[in-house]
Amino acid sequence: MIASTPSSHPLGSGKEFSRSASPIDLACARLKSAGLRITQPRVAILEALIRRNAPASIEQLHRDLASDACDLVTVYRCLAVFEELGLVRRCFFHNGAGLYEINLDDSHHYHIVCKSCGKVERIDAALTDPTERMLRERGYDQVTHLVEFFGVCPDCRKKATESSPAAVISAP
Repeated sequence: MIASTPSSHPLGSGKEFSRSASPIDLACARLKSAGLRITQPRVAILEALIRRNAPASIEQLHRDLASDACDLVTVYRCLAVFEELGLVRRCFFHNGAGLYEINLDDSHHYHIVCKSCGKVERIDAALTDPTERMLRERGYDQVTHLVEFFGVCPDCRKKATESSPAAVISAP
C-alpha cells in the first residue's frame, strides 16, 4: 500500500454520498471499498485524470499536478494500484507509450489514433464483447485484451490532399 498523508476529502470520513455523486466521489468510493485510504496525492492524481478525460502519460499527469502534490514515483505507484483496481485503464499506442485514463463506469471502449497528428477518439467495444463471452463459455477465466486502431484522421487527410493532391500519408 502507498503511504501518504490523509486527505480531508469527505469520503475519507465515511460519509455517504448521493447517486448523483461527482466523478471524484465515485473514484474515492472505489478506493475506500478496496480498503485503501483516501490520501491527498491519490485525490490529486484522480482529479488530474478526470480533468483530462483522455489517455495521458504518467509524465503528463505529473505535470498536471501542483508542484507540491506528489513526486513522480508516487504517480507511478498510484497508477499501478488504480490499474489493479480497474479504476484506470492503460492504453498502448503505436509508439509503444503506455497512457492511462479514468475508468469509473467499467465501460469497455477502444481508441482510434491518428498516425499523423496523434488525435485520439473513443470508439465502442461492441465487436469484442461476443468474443470475450465465447472465451468464458469455453472455460477461460480472467480474460483480458488490448485493442487499439490506427489511421489517418479526416483533417490530416484533407490537409495532405490540399498541400499536395498526389500526396499519400503512409504509416511510419
